[in-house]
Amino acid sequence: MKLQVTQENLNRALGTVAKVANTRNPLPVLANVLMKTSNNRLSLSATNLDIAITQYIGAKVSEEGSITVPARLMQDFINSLPSGIIELKLEETRLHITTDQYNSVINGILADDFPVMPTISDGTKWALSSSLLKKGLQQVVFAASNDESRPVLTGVLIYTVGGKLFMASTDSYRLAEKEIGRSKADVNLLIPASAMQDLLRILGENDDDVQVTHDEQQVRFQVGDVELVARLLEGKYPDYRKLIPQKFTVSATLKRSDFLNVTKVSSLFARESAGSVTIEIDDSKQQLSIRSIASQLGENTATAVAKVSGSGSVTLNSRYLLDALQAISGDDVVFGFNGKLEPTLLKDAASADYIHIVMPLKS
Repeated sequence: MKLQVTQENLNRALGTVAKVANTRNPLPVLANVLMKTSNNRLSLSATNLDIAITQYIGAKVSEEGSITVPARLMQDFINSLPSGIIELKLEETRLHITTDQYNSVINGILADDFPVMPTISDGTKWALSSSLLKKGLQQVVFAASNDESRPVLTGVLIYTVGGKLFMASTDSYRLAEKEIGRSKADVNLLIPASAMQDLLRILGENDDDVQVTHDEQQVRFQVGDVELVARLLEGKYPDYRKLIPQKFTVSATLKRSDFLNVTKVSSLFARESAGSVTIEIDDSKQQLSIRSIASQLGENTATAVAKVSGSGSVTLNSRYLLDALQAISGDDVVFGFNGKLEPTLLKDAASADYIHIVMPLKS
């Protein structure tokens, strides 16, 4: 293998794929990036056996070939080089990297030892706006669980209902759902949240449509010169729609910035009580107030003007409330509930395409 490539392109591609390489896996080759020439392009690939990412970059190829090199070392080294042309030359398993100022050698592992990158030969195909997918992921993926004892909750559900495409995640304490477009294809995919976080990173500032292909076992997202393949999670996702309240006995509509500010202040006093804050909505005063108590430090009550219907109180985890408010993009937010132990709902007052549910704490 012998080729020339720009530092900027190689550095960007390594930044895209290298994070998937797993140094903790018992297979040493999985800590490496596969570099392979094809049709005057260089492909860089990494996998942890559940997620695989490949990026193609332009190159001036003199001799075809392939090798795997340590992902962390290669990424840090290329990132440290000045911009300009880099020459890569492979001699057995030693990759020589040459620029005007540097001459280095990185020891690799034969490409034959690298797992075969997954492909989907015959699957369902559809496309989605990159900006819609990116926004949806930003509003949903953080609500997925980290608890491996309930694997289905560690995923993001993408599915269709009546031609509308939805994305949802929950950790059983909160739930986020976003409508992300329309699809003629019948979609029902449960994708690891870790793969969706990688996809969000890949989307970046890319404006290309995302091409999606999936079968019964895996899904592929293609964005420009990058493709991500993820193994689908097995299991039945909870029928969360039964949890979504359709009407509220108590609700408040207020500026999102006001709600966010009073929650932030109250959360400072809620650290002792695992983030517990009590929200009270008062119809007679047309206001929402948040109270938090730290027995050793003091207590705080913060209020915000709101358009209120009904009166009542509910106790929530302030971190979950902050996450929900930061995910909503509109100026005004609707907050509603039906009782102290019933699900609370937050949504954009001007848009119905995103809802967030937070389960109350026992007070």
